[in-house]
Amino acid sequence: MSSAAEILVIILSVFLAIFLLLGITLLIYLIRLSAEIRRATESARRTVDHIETAVAGATKLASPIFVAEIVGRYIKKFMKKSKKS
Repeated sequence: MSSAAEILVIILSVFLAIFLLLGITLLIYLIRLSAEIRRATESARRTVDHIETAVAGATKLASPIFVAEIVGRYIKKFMKKSKKS
């Protein structure tokens, strides 16, 4: 082989090694990023589940309270009318 071909092979080998290292590094960062995304989505899912549970509980609680307030208003109105009479 001529010296020019040997130099070209060495240069290409060096660039190939550099790109291989960059590719491995990028792959490691992508794996870490996907793990972080997985943790964030799991946390968001848990938060949504807790909020959903709280809203369901508030709905069950609010309905009887609302009915009790309406009944209480009518009782007060009835009591005021009966006192005036």
